[in-house]
Amino acid sequence: MSIEVLIRREFVEEKAKQVAPLMIKLRSLAKSRPGYICSASLRCIEPLDEKAYLVRSTWESLEAWKNWFNSEERAAIQRQIDAIAGVKTEYRIYEPLVDGFFEKYC
Repeated sequence: MSIEVLIRREFVEEKAKQVAPLMIKLRSLAKSRPGYICSASLRCIEPLDEKAYLVRSTWESLEAWKNWFNSEERAAIQRQIDAIAGVKTEYRIYEPLVDGFFEKYC
C-alpha cells in the first residue's frame, strides 16, 4: 500500500535562494529511488505564513520511504537545509483511507 509523507519546513524568504537548489536536488535524487511515486512542494498562504513550506511525497511503501530517508545522500542534503533554515525539518507519514476508514475495518 502506498504512503504519503508530509515534510514541513520553515525558512525566511531571504534563505529561499540557498534552500531551493537543495530541495530541487533532493527531489531529483528521490525520483531515481525505488518506490518513489511523486511529490509536490507547497507554500502556506492561508493563514499567511511566509515561512511555512510543505512537501507531499508519495511512496509505494513505508519500506521504500525508509530506505530513502535513511540514505546518507538524503541526510547530507537535509543537514544543509536545516543548517540554513535554523529549524529542524518535521516529517509525518500517513496511510490512505478507504471511504473514511482504515482498510482493516472495511
